[in-house]
Amino acid sequence: MRSHTEYHRVDRVGWLRAAVLGANDGIISTASLIVGVAAASTKPSEILLTAIAGLVAGSMAMAAGEYVSVSSQADTEHADLARERKELDADVVHERQELAEIYVKRGVARDLASQVAEQLMAKDALGAHARDELGISDISTARPVQAALTSAVTFAVGAAMPVLMVAISPANRLVPLVVIASLVFLAVLGAIGAKTGGADIIKGTARVTFWGALAMAATAGIGKLFGAVV
Repeated sequence: MRSHTEYHRVDRVGWLRAAVLGANDGIISTASLIVGVAAASTKPSEILLTAIAGLVAGSMAMAAGEYVSVSSQADTEHADLARERKELDADVVHERQELAEIYVKRGVARDLASQVAEQLMAKDALGAHARDELGISDISTARPVQAALTSAVTFAVGAAMPVLMVAISPANRLVPLVVIASLVFLAVLGAIGAKTGGADIIKGTARVTFWGALAMAATAGIGKLFGAVV
């Protein structure tokens, strides 16, 4: 009999979310910064310097933000596991009944649910409760360092695209070229993210491109307003 191997994408959720967020934010924030500053009639050399500064600062901010955010999630998970470990030590019978009740609510017959709970707890009591009571698994568990590094690197890669356009674009066409190129980059990013995650490619592409265009339009308007005032 031929073996059947299933291929799932759910194990990519952690790093894929951080990667897409980082690259998307890198393109949008840097391109918006460039368009906003350029709309105030700043010199090309100053625009490039601003863009590079935005790339570096944004990468560090993404790394710090992701690390702090995911670390908070990890702290909560550790606290819940510690509390569950104490409850298992204090009253394992009650915890076995509690686990069996979870399976009953999912549609398993009560006798069978009790057997399943007993066997799973005999192998790994804390793991069974972490997975089925707390919703913590190897796939979903928080990984602060991974999230921070992924976000920082992908932000820098995303931000480098509009920065490169500033470096190679003529001054009189800098803004339209940066906008067009950034929207193309965002569309490609949306398609790659959707494809990697198994989602609808058209929907993912349209969503990312729309919000990118909106962000650049808003900063261009602010740049024009304050540039005119100055």
